[in-house]
Amino acid sequence: MRLAGSLQLALLLALSCGAAGLSIPLEVEQPPTIITHTSGPVIALPFDNSVTIGCEARGNPPPEYRWTKDGMDFTPPHITADKTHHTGGTFVLHNKHLFQFQGKYRCFAFNKLGTAMTEEIELMVPGVPKFPKEDIEPVVVKEGEPIVLKCDPPEGVGTRQIYWMSIGLQHIDQDDRVSMDLDGNLYFSNALQKDSRRDYCCFVSFSKIRAIVQKTAMAVVVKSSEAPPARIPGLLLPSGVQTEKVLLKGGDLRLECIPEGFPTPTVNWMKLGEKLPPRTTFNNFGKRLTIPAVDESDQGKYMCTARNSAGEAVHYFDVIVEEPPRWQTGPPRSQLTVIGSDVHVKCSVGGKPPPDITWRRNGEFFQDDPAGSRRVLDDTVVLHNARPEDSAVYQCEASSAHGSILANVNIMVTNVAPVILTSDYREYAVIVGGDVIMNCSVFSSPPPTISWAKDGSPETTKGERFFPLQNGALQIIRAEKDDSGEYVCAAFNMMGDSAVTAVLDVKDPTKIVAPPRDVQIVSGTTAQLMCQAEHDKSLRSTFEVVWRKDGEEIPLSFEENSRYVVDDGMLQIMNVNLSDQGIYSCIARTLLDEDSATALLTVLDVPDAPRNLQLSELQSPRNVSLSWVPGIDHNSSVTEFIVEYEESQWEPGRWRELQKVPGNQATAELALHGHLNYQFRVYAVNAVGPGPPSEPTERYKTPPAAPDRNPENIKIHGHLPHQMEISWEPLLPVEHNGPGLEYKVSYRKLGLEDHWKDHLVKRHSFVVRNTSTFVPYEIGIQSRNSHGWGPEPNVVTGYSGEDVPTAAPQDVAVEVINATVLRVSWTPVPPATVRGHLGGYNVHWSRKRSLLNPNRVFDDRQSLSFPGKRSNAIVPGLKPFAEYRLTVNVFNKKGNGPNSDPVTFNTPEGVPEQVPILTASNSQKDSVLLVWGPPLEANGILVGFLLKYHLINETTLEVVDSREMNITGADSTQWQLRGLEEGSLYRFHVSACTRAGCGPPLAQESATIAPERDGYWWISEAVNTSQSFHVIDGLRPGTVYTVRIMAKGLLDNASIFEDVVQTRVKGVESQQSNFSTHGWVIGTLCAVALLTLVTLMACFVRRNKGGKYAVKEKEDLHPDVESQGMNDDTFCEYSDSDEKPLKGSSLCSLNGNDTVGDSVSRDSLVDYADGEGEFNEDGSFIGEYSGPRHRGSVSEPNRTGPVVA
Repeated sequence: MRLAGSLQLALLLALSCGAAGLSIPLEVEQPPTIITHTSGPVIALPFDNSVTIGCEARGNPPPEYRWTKDGMDFTPPHITADKTHHTGGTFVLHNKHLFQFQGKYRCFAFNKLGTAMTEEIELMVPGVPKFPKEDIEPVVVKEGEPIVLKCDPPEGVGTRQIYWMSIGLQHIDQDDRVSMDLDGNLYFSNALQKDSRRDYCCFVSFSKIRAIVQKTAMAVVVKSSEAPPARIPGLLLPSGVQTEKVLLKGGDLRLECIPEGFPTPTVNWMKLGEKLPPRTTFNNFGKRLTIPAVDESDQGKYMCTARNSAGEAVHYFDVIVEEPPRWQTGPPRSQLTVIGSDVHVKCSVGGKPPPDITWRRNGEFFQDDPAGSRRVLDDTVVLHNARPEDSAVYQCEASSAHGSILANVNIMVTNVAPVILTSDYREYAVIVGGDVIMNCSVFSSPPPTISWAKDGSPETTKGERFFPLQNGALQIIRAEKDDSGEYVCAAFNMMGDSAVTAVLDVKDPTKIVAPPRDVQIVSGTTAQLMCQAEHDKSLRSTFEVVWRKDGEEIPLSFEENSRYVVDDGMLQIMNVNLSDQGIYSCIARTLLDEDSATALLTVLDVPDAPRNLQLSELQSPRNVSLSWVPGIDHNSSVTEFIVEYEESQWEPGRWRELQKVPGNQATAELALHGHLNYQFRVYAVNAVGPGPPSEPTERYKTPPAAPDRNPENIKIHGHLPHQMEISWEPLLPVEHNGPGLEYKVSYRKLGLEDHWKDHLVKRHSFVVRNTSTFVPYEIGIQSRNSHGWGPEPNVVTGYSGEDVPTAAPQDVAVEVINATVLRVSWTPVPPATVRGHLGGYNVHWSRKRSLLNPNRVFDDRQSLSFPGKRSNAIVPGLKPFAEYRLTVNVFNKKGNGPNSDPVTFNTPEGVPEQVPILTASNSQKDSVLLVWGPPLEANGILVGFLLKYHLINETTLEVVDSREMNITGADSTQWQLRGLEEGSLYRFHVSACTRAGCGPPLAQESATIAPERDGYWWISEAVNTSQSFHVIDGLRPGTVYTVRIMAKGLLDNASIFEDVVQTRVKGVESQQSNFSTHGWVIGTLCAVALLTLVTLMACFVRRNKGGKYAVKEKEDLHPDVESQGMNDDTFCEYSDSDEKPLKGSSLCSLNGNDTVGDSVSRDSLVDYADGEGEFNEDGSFIGEYSGPRHRGSVSEPNRTGPVVA
């Protein structure tokens, strides 16, 4: 969780007696405190233009500065601040005058309350190191004697590197005989003739000043001797028996023993009384012992032993580890205390040897004052009953031969009222369930008492979740929404009090509500990871969703070629590859908090190529074993390995599949063909697809051999009657197994010949001529090459060429099954007459004449083929009541045999075809005239017609009642059907009939004339505009009604809805819903009610705006009914200009002569609206129509008729 803002300056409160940390705000007067200064030593390098020595302090009033050099006051030549007031502590020394400024500097920062000082800063101005010019005499020794070449490198700044080389800059080789010590001297344990040379040079490199210096070349002359005598070892370095070695703790211990003697001695090391530490190393060919970062445990006696065949020499080292001055418990800390208290300043230091401690006050040496209140007791300063004038900067300095350390201790003796350093009305924010710390940094003396309160009550901050901290802050854990508000921090002591307000806002946490899910994706496609999060609305400006892969943030770019796209929480990775696989983290974060979720993206790809293919022979050179090491499967298991081969003789460069191996195997046994030069490769297949192939193996050549197999798929054809064609699939080129491939064709008559006739051919077909017609043969094809014959061939049977059959079927008989289907049977022809493979039998038939009209002759020939060996067949599709002629013949591949003797037969009568036309005309109230035409094909002798008719419900189109009747007489073409219901819809079916039955019917629909209407309009009670439907009851079953809805209030009483419906017939009510509950009626009325309300409101606005009409205007709007030749009880027919009903309505009248219209009802409604009629409270109409009308629900009238509303 990230908290809003950061902690302000932390103030360490003054504690009880004893040392305490102190940080005083600059608003309070205080002595100087050194905050930074140059650390020594400072080395002025030759190529530096200038040297800067700095010192900076804080205090109130702002401090001024002065410097000393080697203990004397020093005025720097170039002070960076105003020289007059010396308020700047940094000065710059330029290169031209650096030598005169070498020395040790100290900075003093002072104001009226005290003086602080720094440790000494040493400025070193080195010169360029040089070897002295000198003449060096040659070193002359006998062979086997030791040699020491002194380097004596000049002093310089920084580390140095020493090399021994020749004038030509060739390094002098060093080994266990020749080596260099830490001071750069070159030692020869014993001289050899090859050591003679005149250009031994010592080179010294000073990297810090970028300089290399060279000593004068030295000459060595080694005089030869016949055989140098063996000499007992001695030590060229160090001299004597024992050496004392003093070094500082933390430094590196280096001990050297360089021996002389012949043969060359070896050096061994040990520590007396204990083992060498594990970090010990041996360098310079075992002559140097090194222990890094020594401490007290590394003190002791060490011994080196130089040994050869003549004897040994030893040397002892007494190692002493000392330590520069150090603070044992940290430097003494500044203190703030009240007037009258005792102050103890303790300077706890350590070191070896123990350092000396000196005290200063404001930079001046401070001595013990037994009679006063300021005492110096060794490492402690005591201020008894401290007063404000005791406030100062006290310096403790500890020094020894190994250096010094200095501490400035600010002692402030004062009483101050609380000063709250935290700003007022500082805002804090925290997430629900998180922790928050509200700061209240206070400076005061003596220490203040701090309290917190919310809403004016301290009790609100005393729960188990509220923790006041020592520095005055208030910590709230597991924050809740109710914790939001203003908090007051109050601080007081005996000098006064102070308070500030902190504002806390507890916000909703950021939460991922739809984390990304683990995804498996195929390489090359697009991966999508969705991450949806919720956050506090006030943090919207800082909300962001960041994606990381394996802990590293994904770089997003808006360039077109960027593979990463983030849109509304979705990360899309384009063209996924294997490097994209990993753990993806979605981090939804705001300024205050964050939530994260991870998902694993697994990339599926084709397997890597197998590697390390190895071939090994098995039982024979043509059986080998191929093994490989599978590649990485890329998260999709290998299902199989494909072994491919390429041979250089027939298809060089073309790879073909040789064998498939299951994915859990990595070897394959390969059976190879002979006389080929192979190479092999393998590729793996997984669910993603085939991977790349491996590198091919080296070439593997198989020896030639006889063919392994004979041709297959032998085919025998007889296209001509007296020959036989033989063909086969030839061997593939790789199957030849050697040169000179050919085929031996062997054949003989089956069962008639004992000897085979053989022919050698190179092609893959052969024709046997002058054969008998359709004779069986035994045939074999054997392959051979120059190395031998293939295996014994398999013998197949075939036939020579076919010819057309010579015999016709006998005993052809016909059995009539019905008017269109018959069964025909025959005696099959002898097999010898087929003269080929039996194909089957053809049945041919033709209609000769109609039995109904003998003079009508036909010539429609038809036939059917029936394959295989059979003696009967079913023949469909015949015409009824006709004479037919039928024949049968046999056929083979060559053609048809002769037809059988014809058979003549008659088909019986059948049902007629459909009548071609049917019309219904001259509709009356209870009758309809039906007219039809005779069928085109009677298929027999017509005996009459069958009439079926159905009463249809016009609303549901369902059949209500069905009846039928037979109409005798073949010549009947019309019928007056009576006894029908008035105004009803009927469906009629007419079909023609013979003695065999009636044919398919033809249908026609028509309606009888509707009965006259009774002329009464039934008016319901007023329908409130808030209603969405209205139920009309009391209607007669099976009756047609016109329903009309009028809008009261319109100027012309216009009809806004009209429809014609028919109620159901009794007895059907149980199956169908009541008219008034039809969904479409209720839905329509709902729409009408809404439209009515809108229309009425529009009309009322119009009437109120226009005022009352004049009499003339009302007469124009409402013409007199009598002037139109009508009264209240008459109706007229609808004209094209009148408003039409929603569904086309039939004529409606009372007497059959008068026409009906909608003007009467419209005018009566308008009169009613302009008269006394008005709405009562329940929305019903008040007043009555003139003329016949009814109030309330519709009731059944005295006579039946349509109801027009």
